[in-house]
Amino acid sequence: MVDGKILIVDDNNEILLALKMFLGEYFTKVHTAENPERALDLLNEEKIDVFILDMNFSAGESSGKEGIELMSAIQRFDSNAVIIFITAYGDVDLAISAIKEGATDFIQKPWEDQKLLATIGSAMKLSKSRQEVKVLRVKQEHFQLDQHKDHHMVFGKSRGMEDVMRTVDKVARTDASVIILGENGTGKELIAREIHLRSNRNAEVFIKVDLGSLSETLFESELFGHVKGAFTDAYEDKPGRFELASGGTIFLDEIANITPTLQTKLLTVLESREVTMLGSSQPMAIDTRVISATNMDLDHMILEESFREDLLYRLNTIRIDLPPLRDRLDDLPLLVEYFLSRLGEKYGRKAGISRGALKMLAKHAWPGNIRELQYTLEKAVILADHDILSERDFLLKTRPVPSGGMQMVDLKQNEKEIIQRAIRMNGGNLSQAARHLGISRRTLYNKISKYEI
Repeated sequence: MVDGKILIVDDNNEILLALKMFLGEYFTKVHTAENPERALDLLNEEKIDVFILDMNFSAGESSGKEGIELMSAIQRFDSNAVIIFITAYGDVDLAISAIKEGATDFIQKPWEDQKLLATIGSAMKLSKSRQEVKVLRVKQEHFQLDQHKDHHMVFGKSRGMEDVMRTVDKVARTDASVIILGENGTGKELIAREIHLRSNRNAEVFIKVDLGSLSETLFESELFGHVKGAFTDAYEDKPGRFELASGGTIFLDEIANITPTLQTKLLTVLESREVTMLGSSQPMAIDTRVISATNMDLDHMILEESFREDLLYRLNTIRIDLPPLRDRLDDLPLLVEYFLSRLGEKYGRKAGISRGALKMLAKHAWPGNIRELQYTLEKAVILADHDILSERDFLLKTRPVPSGGMQMVDLKQNEKEIIQRAIRMNGGNLSQAARHLGISRRTLYNKISKYEI
């Protein structure tokens, strides 16, 4: 039994019945239609792999024009359609003309069963091949775009980042799902890419999906794909991101931003390892490594019932917590050196930094983390009149450290007082205090010990 769908169009019911009974033993689904109108209606209902068409549908008609017109209509709907014509013995010239117009092959009446089966089997392979080529073409486009991404970021040597990279090295060699948690700008996508690069899937594509930018109406179409005619603007079949990422890695960024309804649909895919394209009823197996990320507190969202706990279990085989830049200031000199080197290449000039400027940067809270550091250095390199950046080349705005709504001064100033205040405001709940301070519980415990609070 070959997994494939066939549509036979002929005005002779006996031929339709004979072909359906015979081919039904070898292919998963065989549809029949007595006229072109019904055939075109079926196109909107299912994805057809091979079409078998009569040359004529009207009594007394023998020009083959009707068959070729139907073929053209099918090709307008699906440019990759594989079409075989059925023709009488004396109409071989008509069939050859049809092949010149885009048909794949033809079958003569009366047919030999084994020859018929061989012809349709070859056509089915061609159809599957065309579909695979279409997906590979889109994959290649993603791959070409992706290869220009910066994969050589310096991760740093602070204790926190060394812990992160040890986890990355261990998990990369598996297919385990990974969720990366951290504030905006901490480098969650870079860690996801690094996991992919160190994995056995690194020869395949890494596809990022920004779930925060997808509306509820586009979610299924973008992630699962759609067939032509699934909705008003669906002019052709479009593979979804999960299908494109099959064999590789899909990175679901801003995972906490999707609605409960969409969370349910995503959970179904992760559990079944199958997607069904919008407008289709045929599930498709996927082989995709899933990495997700968010800057939100998913545990808190589960308590509020705004995020599904069973979905988190599916995503959270391995959890990586990325420390904010203010908790890994040992890495600041390395990061500054890295960015200045890249910016020097980008703008065609030397770029260095004075000790005083580096010390000043180390006193900043960096609420925007590494991304803020990168943009701060880029602005300084562009505007500076000299190659060595000094304190006067940086205009750093003092902003509060992310604190879940608490109005605080810079965490680096009077840390002990700020921590004590956070603990008091949260009734002694250290987990909530850490959340408001924008640091991990482990970091808070270390600081409590350090300041003997």
